[in-house]
Amino acid sequence: MELTDMSLTTSLDHSTVERMVRQILAARRRPATQGALQPNNDQPNLVVSISARHCHLTDEHTEILFGPGHTLTSMRALYQDGFYAAEETVMIVGPRRRMLPHLRVLGPTRPHSQVELSFTDAISLGIDTPVRPSGKIEGTPGCVLVGPHGVVELSEGVIRAERHVHMNFHDADHYGVANGDRVNLRVESKDCSIVLEDLLVRADTTSKLEVHLDTDEGNACNLDHATRVELLKQQTNCMCDSHQ
Repeated sequence: MELTDMSLTTSLDHSTVERMVRQILAARRRPATQGALQPNNDQPNLVVSISARHCHLTDEHTEILFGPGHTLTSMRALYQDGFYAAEETVMIVGPRRRMLPHLRVLGPTRPHSQVELSFTDAISLGIDTPVRPSGKIEGTPGCVLVGPHGVVELSEGVIRAERHVHMNFHDADHYGVANGDRVNLRVESKDCSIVLEDLLVRADTTSKLEVHLDTDEGNACNLDHATRVELLKQQTNCMCDSHQ
């Protein structure tokens, strides 16, 4: 949907925001993540999840968008402990005065606000979005976020999140990798089997073994109908797999 005759600055008043929201047709809300658990008898269980477009907010921006004193409300827990899809959503507006409604907010809040889009989303909005690891937002483009109470103009923070795999140090030892290494992911599915290269390994003490792909990547390999997923260690080209 294209917005016309509307200012895309933080000067938008409440009536303008209400008019913008009324123009949005009821849209089906897609969960922030979806994926298939691939059980494995002797190997660690590998989860591959699609991380749909979403944003992370600071405490300050949460209050601007949703009202003074507002805190995020958990709607659904995510696979990683302590993280959740919030009840709150915002509208994102790009430089071509095109917008996407119902951008899901993920919690908890962060020190810096960040928007994560697929390439398809970014093209639709007219934003030249770089591929970055989460949190590396220096020099990235910005956007306008519209909430029910106010508007935030981000000067930077819009990225396509680099595909990556979370794991704890025990899993990292199992696969023979360390934090910051790269691995490949093979997804076997009917007519769409594919190998995605250069997943960033993000290893710490507590994370569960989980790959994050964006919507474009998940659709390309027909992840919803995958029959097998495997992590491939790049250094030796040795298969480190997880069987269904």
